[in-house]
Amino acid sequence: MKPVAGSRSVPRASIYAVISRIPKGRVATYGQVAALAGFPRHARLVGYALGALDDESAVPWQRVVNARGRISPRGEESPMAAVQRFLLEKEGVVFDTRDRISLSRFQWDPRDDRPFGVRPRPRLGRLPATVPGSTPRRGARRKIRKDEEKK
Repeated sequence: MKPVAGSRSVPRASIYAVISRIPKGRVATYGQVAALAGFPRHARLVGYALGALDDESAVPWQRVVNARGRISPRGEESPMAAVQRFLLEKEGVVFDTRDRISLSRFQWDPRDDRPFGVRPRPRLGRLPATVPGSTPRRGARRKIRKDEEKK
């Protein structure tokens, strides 16, 4: 049975656990958090869970943004959007002139928990068969042999 959006049966703990894994300087979308928590296509559940957080919570709620890379609007009187932006900028997240975050640059990849700015070591793979002095891959060797037999 799927949980009802406003019900208390929503397992908020799994949503909070996912959000707690987002490192400083990274953001995740509501849909991404929902999918990782086991509720694909239920981004609103994440919003409801975040709305239920206590003010003193250690869950880094500010790291969740909408699918456009923007801070989701709240009630007209709420200052929390400005607070969220301040906290994200303090962590090194950059907003463009249209108040968006570049998700290609700042979106969290759960397979890679390095904080922003720490670069991965380059992968050393095989050289392509066309590079002089390299050993061709198995399929490339067959192609080279066939080409030599034709000559």
